[in-house]
Amino acid sequence: MLDLRTFLDAHAGALLVIDDAVDSRHALTAVQHRLDATGRYPVIFARKVTRDDGTFSDIPVVNNLTASRALVAAALGLGNHRSSAAWFSQRTSTPVAPSVVSPADAPVRQVVRQGDAANLLHLPVLTQHELEPGPYLTAAHATTRDPDSGVDNTAIQRCWVRGCRSMTWYPYPSSHNFLNLQKYWARGQACPVAFWIGHHPAVLMGTQAKLAYPQSHWEAAGGVIGEPLRIVPTVTHGDRVMVPADAEIVVEGFAQPQRTSPDGPFGEYTGYLGPEVRAPLVDVTCITMRSDAIYHDYGSGLTDMLVPDNMAMEGKLHGMTHAVAPSIVNVHVPASGRRFHAYLQLREPQPGEARDALLAALAYRRVKTVIAVDEDVDIFSPDEMLWALATRVQWSRDSFTLDGLSTSTLDPSLADGGRTGSKLGVDATLAARDQQGGPRPVPPRATVPAAALERAGSLLAGRDDSAWPRE
Repeated sequence: MLDLRTFLDAHAGALLVIDDAVDSRHALTAVQHRLDATGRYPVIFARKVTRDDGTFSDIPVVNNLTASRALVAAALGLGNHRSSAAWFSQRTSTPVAPSVVSPADAPVRQVVRQGDAANLLHLPVLTQHELEPGPYLTAAHATTRDPDSGVDNTAIQRCWVRGCRSMTWYPYPSSHNFLNLQKYWARGQACPVAFWIGHHPAVLMGTQAKLAYPQSHWEAAGGVIGEPLRIVPTVTHGDRVMVPADAEIVVEGFAQPQRTSPDGPFGEYTGYLGPEVRAPLVDVTCITMRSDAIYHDYGSGLTDMLVPDNMAMEGKLHGMTHAVAPSIVNVHVPASGRRFHAYLQLREPQPGEARDALLAALAYRRVKTVIAVDEDVDIFSPDEMLWALATRVQWSRDSFTLDGLSTSTLDPSLADGGRTGSKLGVDATLAARDQQGGPRPVPPRATVPAAALERAGSLLAGRDDSAWPRE
């Protein structure tokens, strides 16, 4: 059975355990910033978190759970994170129906707090960055149901904890949860919603699959983990809204029709503070949890939040590009480009095929710049990508821009009120061979023999390089 604690037990060597008391305001996020700056990504497990009222929470906090691509790949059962795009595309397109379990068999129903006992302030909710108005649920998977089709939808969407039983919830305006919310509100009905927190990273990845509307995230998650996801009815909504039975914490409630409140500013995946927005207010009706619950927090705008969603994007883009470019080998959405850059790797593309792939990838709303390269270029190496741009591209010949395409409105470079954006495609692939088996039209790389490299390694082995200059 997959859950958060089985993952933590299996990867105990990757944990940074903090036994000292830490403040819920900024402290753990500051640790993540320091680790990000050095390129180190242990899972952080804080045993004692001081809440805003000065008391200690009896619920520990885990974050940086998905900051390492290698660790996420291991959670998926993959030996190499570089092979995840095609795998993820195939798995999410092979759905597995969930398994409904009884409340008695659901660990997340071990503790049930309703009414005034459902107090959000008892949770160790963190305030992450300066200028944010207060503590946010950042790893809350908001789950709603399309009232027309009955199909579930899940997305990670922030919630500002305003009081004991009140919080905002910001479903991004183009999200499927937003569509579901609007359907309820158009009928004058409150939108039933549940927010589940904490699970195995493979389940988290499955529920971040990029799907059509309406399409079930429970089934996509089952495809990713290779077995039915165990789900359970909520206390408040019954089987109208289901949640993972093996989650850590669930917050249930309603978003009353047309009732909104200011929300933000908030640190977004762009690395900037997003502006204040209007967001629905949620009345909390019930909180359920494990008896020894663990609270999960995502570092917003940090590698911790970028990695899982970017890997899910890679799977989506692989499927979109493979449909028009069979030569596609791999896709990478680098954390350095936030969610705006995508790199495509192709094997011996036919004339025009690289541009077909570029156009397909640029049609994805979040992507803003796409670069296509040959198989000999390592798309996971920034140096290799810049080398390809420097030596294989003539801008007037190999690049093109498209205006008026759908884009992320969180892009801080958009003009005020802008809803569409300008996108760039760069074909850094080489021209096709003049004849099959012939040379590519580029000088050969400067290399040394493999045996010489091996000898060089033995010459350097065991030497103390701590005082050598670094780049």
